[in-house]
Amino acid sequence: MKEKSAKRKILGQGKYKRLVVEDDWEFIEKLKECEIVAVLAVNDDNQLLLVEQYRVPVGRNVIELPAGLANDLETHPDESLADAAKRELLEETGYEAGKMTFLIRGPLSAATVSDVMTLFRAEKLRKTGPGGGDDTESITVHEVPLEKINDWLRAKETQGLLVDPKVYAALYLLAKC
Repeated sequence: MKEKSAKRKILGQGKYKRLVVEDDWEFIEKLKECEIVAVLAVNDDNQLLLVEQYRVPVGRNVIELPAGLANDLETHPDESLADAAKRELLEETGYEAGKMTFLIRGPLSAATVSDVMTLFRAEKLRKTGPGGGDDTESITVHEVPLEKINDWLRAKETQGLLVDPKVYAALYLLAKC
């Protein structure tokens, strides 16, 4: 693993992230050490749970897997990644998971951000709430039958929404697991 360069410089900093240049490579990193978790969840009706929300950087609504941060809140200082995934799934979709299974871990966009994401498969799902996110989010929950998922995603793209490529990666993993 390469050590951080002595030629590292902070170009700008906000409340949560900073823009860094290191060896002429510009990228974004979080100020607080926290990890990203995402969840592949299929309910008992064989429906994939997806969320939709407006994303300011791209100026459009985006279809995504339920996801969020681990260890980002003072109320969850030593939260495991699996527990964070359970919390985010419940918060965003209203589903509780009886079990979280690790699937894969890797960088989100290794050329531009330092973020690393861990993807879990949620199992033993039980609907216990409305979902929709916390008070800072406006999330629409979609329960999409797996046999119609490809047509549904294409229809959303035709409507002008963006589909996060991690959705397609998760579908690939679902078919292989």
